[in-house]
Amino acid sequence: MTYEVQGSRRKAPEIGWHMLLLYGAVATSRLLSGPSTQPWPPQLGRHEVLAYLKRRIRQRLAAVIGHSKLYTADIAAAALAYTLAVIVRIGIDGHIAQPLSTAHIAVFGPYFVLCAAILFPATCLYSRNWRYATVSDLFGVARAALVVTLAFVGVLFALDGVAGFPRSIVVIALLLLMPMLVALRLRSKVEEMRSFAPNRRAVVEDEKDLIPVLLIGADDGADIYLRALQRDDSSRHRPVGILCKDAPQGSNLRGVPVLGTPGDFSAVLADLEQRDMRPRQIVVTNPVAGLTDPQIKRVMETSDRLGIAVSRPAPAVELRSGKSTGAMELRPIELTDLLERPQAALDKEALRRMIEGRRVVVTGAGGSIGSELTLQIASFAPTEIVLIESTEFNLYQIDLDLSEKYPAQKRVPYLCNVRDRARLDAVFSAHRPELVFHAAALKHVPMVELNPCEGILTNAIGTMNVAEATRRYGALAMVQISTDKVVNATSMMGATKRLAELYCQALDLSQKGSERPTRFMTVRFGNVLGSSGSLIPLFQRQLARGGPLTITDLEMKRFFMTIREAVELTLQASAHGLERQLGQGEIFVLDMGEPIKIVDMARRMIRLAGLRPDIDVKIKVVGRRPGEKLFEELFDEDEERVASAVPGVLGAVPTPVPLDDLRQALQGLELLARGGSAETARDRIAGLLPGYQAEPAAPSQSGAMHLPQTDWPQAGSASAVA
Repeated sequence: MTYEVQGSRRKAPEIGWHMLLLYGAVATSRLLSGPSTQPWPPQLGRHEVLAYLKRRIRQRLAAVIGHSKLYTADIAAAALAYTLAVIVRIGIDGHIAQPLSTAHIAVFGPYFVLCAAILFPATCLYSRNWRYATVSDLFGVARAALVVTLAFVGVLFALDGVAGFPRSIVVIALLLLMPMLVALRLRSKVEEMRSFAPNRRAVVEDEKDLIPVLLIGADDGADIYLRALQRDDSSRHRPVGILCKDAPQGSNLRGVPVLGTPGDFSAVLADLEQRDMRPRQIVVTNPVAGLTDPQIKRVMETSDRLGIAVSRPAPAVELRSGKSTGAMELRPIELTDLLERPQAALDKEALRRMIEGRRVVVTGAGGSIGSELTLQIASFAPTEIVLIESTEFNLYQIDLDLSEKYPAQKRVPYLCNVRDRARLDAVFSAHRPELVFHAAALKHVPMVELNPCEGILTNAIGTMNVAEATRRYGALAMVQISTDKVVNATSMMGATKRLAELYCQALDLSQKGSERPTRFMTVRFGNVLGSSGSLIPLFQRQLARGGPLTITDLEMKRFFMTIREAVELTLQASAHGLERQLGQGEIFVLDMGEPIKIVDMARRMIRLAGLRPDIDVKIKVVGRRPGEKLFEELFDEDEERVASAVPGVLGAVPTPVPLDDLRQALQGLELLARGGSAETARDRIAGLLPGYQAEPAAPSQSGAMHLPQTDWPQAGSASAVA
């Protein structure tokens, strides 16, 4: 129920008889229909109360008219319940002591039916969609029958008919009326209550047209999926069994038997094949976090090998297309699903306290990480977001996304390169940001290896420029996005980002003891999926061309994380670091689980496309490229690992370098880079980072470097180059 007042806002009137009438009507409605989630009505004027009551009465009458057949059946059920109650009562006694008792009882029958005819429309009986009835709705039916019975008792007292009236008739009528009303409403669920028999589907003429399906999981997801199948007469899926770790073998869910656990998959598959019921599709209904269970992973691997499609139901809360029929949709299990880890508890209140009402700058705002950062920050209502991006299209795109998703959010877009110190200073001077998120970087290893001076100017000097502007204009904090390529760096990209980490660490340590310190925090993580230039889009393009899928080495491994998860943990680490002054001089390292072989991901992508690796689509090893390592690490050998109070985040403490020494070294590197002295700059970096050693690339089988293949993290806009 809503209590909207049409027209202009009016002064709240004093409570009068009309408000007492309204409160009485609302209380009666809740008594008859059950609890409501709507608040009690505000104070309204006399005419508004009357208009509201008229509207509610019209709505009730419209509901009855819309269910006129059901209403008629309910009235007939009330008459039948009263008649049967009288018959049962007479049958119990065998005879009526007084000759007039039968007529006396019969006279009150129409009153019972009249009570039902008047009160049924005021209850929930005609305002529910009974096809989707729940237990609470059935309690509503019982409440309606009880209300009618109590009203009839009131009529008996009012007409002085209690004397000589057998009270057991009232109880018997109530006990008969309730199941009758329930039975009338369960007709729409009869179709669902039938088992999965082939002859129930009118559109399937031959049982061979049905697709046998084996479910993994007997949880709420399985129940929702089976209910959707039962309601969809056009579905060709026929569940033949369920594998579940918790449900006992021999039980069933909606008529579908539990055949064992996921560990019994091979035996169950052999048994179903003998009965000519071999599944052609596996539907995993477990939550995404359960996909990492070893038994379920073996089921998916075996299914891939045998050519059995593996899918999972689309989330119930996911928006469907306008052409959707409402049937349960299945979609392939994607690599991003397999990477999902149990979600760390996200402290949204801490994020809100950090961001709400503050001025925020995001550099590299149009990149993969930068755009996700911008959108998540906008959800916490900052005073304004200043977007710094060096590529026009990327800046246009993130500005458009913000205008569509958060139209009330104040935003100011700037075409600005972080290497341009004067331009950056002008932006900071104009907006005086309180929070700075630095995601702008060059991060494609081969490209930075071939253009080392550009990497130095963007990754190292650009970070120094942003950090100095942050300190100069008194921001509360700067958060830098870093990469696992900095650990034991063998590439210019990793080395330049390592210098950026060390500079922010030195600035953070220099703020100790300040009255109003500016925090300089760094968040380090590995590769993110779904970003521009990442692994999955590359493999998808190669699959669309028919292959081959190119990898650089059969043994190459990488850490992976989804963009959403990386940004959420980055914001969470920043919020706790700022609010609780955690990790001063530390680097926040996101917990990324176990590394994954690139060749395994390639094979998985081919199988997800319904093809066979090395048969339908080849996998080609092209050799490692300049600066590329076989495996990445999250901690450098000279870093101290520390525990973190932030869920899903670890801590690393590099050996600090004095701020003045770093500043002087970076200024010298800037001169070399702007002068194009690449080799001298490379040697200077090797002197600053004792662990840095350029690793020669293995020769490509084709004799050329395949530069377009990129599977590196997108920490910000890939277009930070001028």
